[in-house]
Amino acid sequence: MRTFVDMFCGIGGFHLAAASTGMRCVFASDIDAEARKAYEANFNQRVRGDIRRIATHEVPEHDLLCAGFPCQPFSIIGKRRGFDDIRGTLFFDIVRILDAKRPQAAILENVRQLVSHNGGHTLKRIMEALREIGYAADYNVLNTLHFGLPQKRERVIIVAFLDQHAMREFQWPAGDVRMKPLSEVLQRNVSARHHVSKRIRDKRRKAHTSPLRLGIWHENKGGNVNSHPYSCALRAGASYNYLLVNGERRLTPREMLRLQGFPDTFEIVCPDGQTRKQAGNAVSVPVIQRVIEEMQNATEQAASAWQKAVA
Repeated sequence: MRTFVDMFCGIGGFHLAAASTGMRCVFASDIDAEARKAYEANFNQRVRGDIRRIATHEVPEHDLLCAGFPCQPFSIIGKRRGFDDIRGTLFFDIVRILDAKRPQAAILENVRQLVSHNGGHTLKRIMEALREIGYAADYNVLNTLHFGLPQKRERVIIVAFLDQHAMREFQWPAGDVRMKPLSEVLQRNVSARHHVSKRIRDKRRKAHTSPLRLGIWHENKGGNVNSHPYSCALRAGASYNYLLVNGERRLTPREMLRLQGFPDTFEIVCPDGQTRKQAGNAVSVPVIQRVIEEMQNATEQAASAWQKAVA
C-alpha cells in the first residue's frame, strides 16, 4: 500500500500515522475550516470541504482509505441518535468512495460506544455495509494507554480488506508499549492564562485529595473528582475545566497534542479553543500507526501467498 486518502481528516492524525509507514496522501477532506487551516499549514496539502459535496470521480485512486467518521451520533456525550442523526449517515459516503474506487483496504475510527449503540445494531449495520460491497471487515476496541501515551482513550477501530486472504493474515497489535510518564508530556513554566481561578481550585481540593505528586484531575458529568497518573480521554466539547493538572491548571494546546501523539514539530496555527477541540477530535497517532503497519504486513503476506500459488 503506497497511497491513502484522508476523509474527515481533522488536523491529520491519520496522515501522521500513514506517512510514518512510507505512504503518501493523495486526497484529504474535512468540513471544519479551522481543522483545514491546521492540516494545510502542517502538511502543505490542499484539504477539500464537505465530502457530501464532492463527487466520487473527484477522489483519486488510492490503496488505503482512512476515516475518523463523525462520532457525535454514537458518543455517550451526545444524544446517541446514530443513523437518525444526519452526521451518522456520513458513514455511507465512506461506502460510496470504497465501492467506486476499490482500494485495497480501509481503516476507520470511532468512539467505544459505537459497539453498544442501539443494542449493537448500528455497528452490525456498518459491518454489513462493508461486506455488501465486497470487503472483509473486523473491529476491535483499542486503548491509547496501551500504546505508550498517558491518555485513557478507548476507541473502536474497524479494518476492511478487499482481499479476503489479507483479512485472515491481519493481526491486531498487542498494545504492550510502556506508558510514557506525564512528566515527559507536561510543560514547565505554563502561562498564567491556563491556571484556574482560586474558586475553582478550592472547589476541586474540597472535593478530592490526590495521593499523586503529579496527576491529572478529572471531573465527570456527575461532579465527582478523581486523579490519575494519566489523562482521561480528551473530548472536543468538554468543559474547559474538565481536566486539570494537579487540580490547578488546564492542559495547554501543546500538551493535548502530545497526549494524542502529535510531535512538537506540529505547528499550532489556531486559537487555544480551536486546538482543544481539534485535539479532542483527533485520533491517537501511535494506535493508528501500529494498526496500519499490521495492515501492510497482512497485504504483503497475502500477496506473497498468491504469488507462490501462481508459481
